[in-house]
Amino acid sequence: MRVGRWGFLFAVAVSIAACKGGGGAADAGTPSTGGKTLKIGAALSLTGAAAVYGNTQKNGIQAATDAVNSSNTMGGVRIDVVVDDDASSKEQGINVFQKFINQDKVSVIIGPTLSTTATAADPLAQQAKVPVLAISNTAPTGITDIGDYIFRDSLTEAQVIPGAVKKAHQKLGFKTAAVLYGNDDVFTKAGYDVMKKALDSEGVQIVETQTFAKPDRDFNAQLTAIKGKNPGILVVSALADNAAAIVVQARQLGYTGPILGGNGFNSPAFIKNAGPAAEGVLVGTSWNSASNDQANAAFKEAMQKRGATADQFSAQAYSGVLILAEAVRKAGSKTGRDDVKAALAQVKDLDTPLGKFSFSDKRDAQHEPSVQQVKDGKFQILQ
Repeated sequence: MRVGRWGFLFAVAVSIAACKGGGGAADAGTPSTGGKTLKIGAALSLTGAAAVYGNTQKNGIQAATDAVNSSNTMGGVRIDVVVDDDASSKEQGINVFQKFINQDKVSVIIGPTLSTTATAADPLAQQAKVPVLAISNTAPTGITDIGDYIFRDSLTEAQVIPGAVKKAHQKLGFKTAAVLYGNDDVFTKAGYDVMKKALDSEGVQIVETQTFAKPDRDFNAQLTAIKGKNPGILVVSALADNAAAIVVQARQLGYTGPILGGNGFNSPAFIKNAGPAAEGVLVGTSWNSASNDQANAAFKEAMQKRGATADQFSAQAYSGVLILAEAVRKAGSKTGRDDVKAALAQVKDLDTPLGKFSFSDKRDAQHEPSVQQVKDGKFQILQ
């Protein structure tokens, strides 16, 4: 097995740093007592609809920060992370970004968790010329389009869903589909648009389309209409809490067909909350949990030693810190906002838990997606 650029150093560092265990934001990179510091503001959904993603992102950021700081691979520069809760809302996301930019004087911002929040908060960073690395914004448009200071390591729904639909179609041979999606969120609406296009491309007839809103908890009316059309598969674009309720209620109503979810399903919380109803659910993913690459093994070990669950969202967060560390290395250990921005564009074929990572010329992520299926209460890569 070839050890990547950061692989050996992180494999060693992670076995030391991860033993520190969990903790609050303070252990996500203790401020340097000497030399230079890369100050990162992490805007994460620690409360609200996306809290199941934000809290695992925080664990990933903390684990990677400990590993990078212990490895001393940034020419004497240490990472200092300031974590703040964007509360899964545009309004709080804007407040957090303003604080990071004007009070904390960060060099770069990671986050926010949701695409909807990013569309409101990222323009502030673009205007202030503060680079942003999105670690879970998957809306195909409207994120990096904001400007040249906005980057992301998260694959878009357009990069992941078509492959998932194609593989599911090949394996299951369904001819019809029903689609259910959240129509009040940028992410879930974008997921629907991609799902419809992917189903059309596969020649699958969409026999029913239903919508819901994030506050909804009763989906029986939509699911009853869907079940009445007897679709070959149910395709859903939803955040994790809605997703779990939808799957449970679909099974309770007697729908026994396959279910394919969008990126919002990619959380262990979905499996936990849906229980046995989650079994067999398919979902496209940007993280291959079965990869034996050195960077992925180090990541999973770090999360395990912290007592935290490794999932796609923590993998993207962990990778985000590695990407920023690589940018500082390429910038000659400079940590100014423009230095980081210019160096991010130079990151290419970096070994991360997501695989070999590069940015496209549009500052979007480039790496290989996978497809997962819930088996025996766990996500497993579908071969």
